[in-house]
Amino acid sequence: MKRVIVGGISHETSTFTPVATTLQSYLERFLLRGGEILEVLRGTNTPIGGFIDGAAQHGFELIPTLFAEANTSAPTPRPLFDRLVNELLAGIEAAGSVDGVLLQLHGSMCAGDLDGPDGVPDAEGYILAKIRQTVGPGVPILAELDIHSNVTPLMVEMADVLIGRKSYPEVDMAERARECADVLARIWHAGLRPTMALHQIPMVWGMNQVTAHSPMREAIAELERIKALPGVICVSIATCYFLADVPDMGSSVYVVTDNNRGAAQRHADALGQWCYERRADWHFDMPPTREALALAQSAGRFPVIFADMRDNTGGGSPGDSTGMLRAFLEAGLRDACVLNITDPEAVQQCNAAGVGATLTLDVGGKASALQGEPVRMTARVAALSDGKFRYDGPMFAGLENNLGPSAHIEQNGIHVLLTTLREQPFDTAFARTLQLDPRRMRYIGVKSAAHFRAGFESWAGSIHVVSEPSVHNLGHLPFKRLNRRLYPFHPE
Repeated sequence: MKRVIVGGISHETSTFTPVATTLQSYLERFLLRGGEILEVLRGTNTPIGGFIDGAAQHGFELIPTLFAEANTSAPTPRPLFDRLVNELLAGIEAAGSVDGVLLQLHGSMCAGDLDGPDGVPDAEGYILAKIRQTVGPGVPILAELDIHSNVTPLMVEMADVLIGRKSYPEVDMAERARECADVLARIWHAGLRPTMALHQIPMVWGMNQVTAHSPMREAIAELERIKALPGVICVSIATCYFLADVPDMGSSVYVVTDNNRGAAQRHADALGQWCYERRADWHFDMPPTREALALAQSAGRFPVIFADMRDNTGGGSPGDSTGMLRAFLEAGLRDACVLNITDPEAVQQCNAAGVGATLTLDVGGKASALQGEPVRMTARVAALSDGKFRYDGPMFAGLENNLGPSAHIEQNGIHVLLTTLREQPFDTAFARTLQLDPRRMRYIGVKSAAHFRAGFESWAGSIHVVSEPSVHNLGHLPFKRLNRRLYPFHPE
């Protein structure tokens, strides 16, 4: 039976957020070792859940090592990064002779002080190089990447196959992992010889990238057209993670062919040029909530969802900006909710007061002055929880999560969910544990860029992507490490 390493270190790193990354950051998300990797992630819509499915289908044995993942935040300190990498490598070495490696990576991780000698701007390239050194040149290394990857030449050089997700929201995590397992089986049994090429596009992809809608739908159709050509194994578009000030930040295309690197490069260049020619299509304006409210009320399609993508905790923001909440209160909305505001201090006050109590508290605006001023509320504590729940929407279906002590407060028909830990709403499961069903609301505010659509779009009357003050507003992001000029930063 073929023996395959499974594991990974996954982190999307913002170089602009004040949210630090610590060992606790990984413990709050995933820090799994050995058999518990398989126990926790089996049957879930996650990359490792898909690797487990692929192993069962193709009859190979998985050797679980280490899986570490933290929510998006600042660079992982170098001592912690080294500790995780060394533990992953030790698990691979302890496994002895293996026939393949399946990894869950993100594609936009960096570590250490990027202005100092210990900085690692391309953490995935570093990890893949260390693994290649450990297993040798003859063992296939395959990895699944997030669609928001900053793919580097070193990553492409060190891996045999990289496969990126092609749905946004990223509901295809397990599916892409099963594709990795399929390709690995073809390497063993069909003599497949992967050759991979990268085309780095000189642009930052805007947030107009929801794959169910135009124009992104056409980009995926072009991807599929190229994938169907003779000799092409897989094709991926990386829309980039633009909140990382690292040399290789930017969008890209990477293509894997069967023993034809020249063809892989031609296909990658062609798709990359196709995307660049449409560069203006990937961007759209995002009004403040106040303006979007007027548009929504004029259109009259309810329930209406307002997505504050700048304070998306999935992108590394603190999750406590107050612009949207203030706009809801000033408009005097009823049957409205905001999901979620990260505010451990306010949660503690609610816990002390108890369910049913009415108290005055300052909500949000505590992580940074850029997040807006706290909002004074006199609210009723509608429900409290320990923050534990299980996702039941398309993303992460079956996966357990814990947002720490949490509270549901309500003031004059406006409901707010307060959490201790950061998380964007992928579906309504967490809200329901706090006795709030967003589907019964008329106005719904979410701190999310697009992943909320997986669990919300099917029943929404309309959706407006808005922008409120945040640490991630583009106007004050001081990029200084980029290795090329990028549209729209440099429109020429």
